Amino acid sequence: MATITKIRPGALVRASGGPRYAVALAVDALGTGLLRPFLLLYGVTVLRLSAPATGIAMTVGVVVGLVCMPAVGRWLDRGARSTVVAASMLVRVVGVALLLATPAGHVGLFATAALFLGIGNQAWPAAHAALVATVAHGRERDTALAAGRALRNAGLGAGALLATACLAGGTTALQALAAVTGLAYLTAAALAWSVHLRADPAATPATEGGDGPAPRMRALLAANVIYAFCLNIPEIALPLVLVTQLHASPMWSAAIFVANTVLVVTLQVPVTVLMSRFSRRTVLALAGGVLTASYLGFLAATSLGHGWAAPAVATVSVACTIGEILYAGSATALVTVLAPAHVLGRSLARFQLSTGFGLAVSPAVITTLAPHGSAALWGSLAAATLLSAGAVAGEEDQGTRLSGS
Repeated sequence: MATITKIRPGALVRASGGPRYAVALAVDALGTGLLRPFLLLYGVTVLRLSAPATGIAMTVGVVVGLVCMPAVGRWLDRGARSTVVAASMLVRVVGVALLLATPAGHVGLFATAALFLGIGNQAWPAAHAALVATVAHGRERDTALAAGRALRNAGLGAGALLATACLAGGTTALQALAAVTGLAYLTAAALAWSVHLRADPAATPATEGGDGPAPRMRALLAANVIYAFCLNIPEIALPLVLVTQLHASPMWSAAIFVANTVLVVTLQVPVTVLMSRFSRRTVLALAGGVLTASYLGFLAATSLGHGWAAPAVATVSVACTIGEILYAGSATALVTVLAPAHVLGRSLARFQLSTGFGLAVSPAVITTLAPHGSAALWGSLAAATLLSAGAVAGEEDQGTRLSGS
């Protein structure tokens, strides 16, 4: 098994698609950070829509956006790479343009804008992973995927901070931020398209995934729906628990979110390199164990007395972020290894469908369980995640037996 012993920035940039592509990722992430965290606020304050109508429109946009994934997978399997990445960015340009053109009170046009934004947000991860898988191989691919995630989180965080500083300008500032976001997406799309990267799946040597049919990955895909919940813990579950149940200052939620972003940016690549001595599936199962332990830690932390609970939750959130880093550094990389080259796009699309579904349903599940108490929320998440980790490890054993026979 290949193991990476050190991080070489120059090689990492090349393995990630090259300097222009790295700039495209940074610009795209910065633009996304300017608008995505405040899209609900845009609908409520600029368009004068009700909060429920705005939230429903955004949710529908995300869910319906998943419908595009089979087509994205087939497009990738025909060899397209940088073109699909650029298209995912251009679709969001259309979404931003519709958003700016939406008159006050028009929920239908806002929902259409959210749909185009959702299509781009769902298509991008699979297209990006396919591009990196074409450029890089082995454990270098894992590190390149991790570097892309770290860069994206840095851009998202920087964009969100910049947008927060501009919010004092009211509705005019929000409209300006949306316009800048559209320009950022357009610039990023041009940069990504200029890479001109294609693949010939039929001519790609079957070094890792073989040349057989698409892997079923049933246990992995089902487990990934549960694993994806961890991505919404800092944004939804912890603020909900801290503010409504523990009556803590909202500053705790903000501090946890910032710490999560900083840890992902600084540790995603080093942890992925460190874990390269283990199989990807082992790391993914380990991620489930760490996440399970963190959920049980949240359960214990919320039972502490007033004044101690919030600091304890913040401390446990570090462990949850480590689990998230392990998950993000192994899951997509595992799919790229399991999938034969000629069905890589469809395999990544199926994986993104499971991720997108998990992200779509997790807010509803979390907000439904939370009113029933900490045991219902954290106990359910811990049990489901532990079962998912077991399913991931069990699928490996089955695969080993099949290959051995």
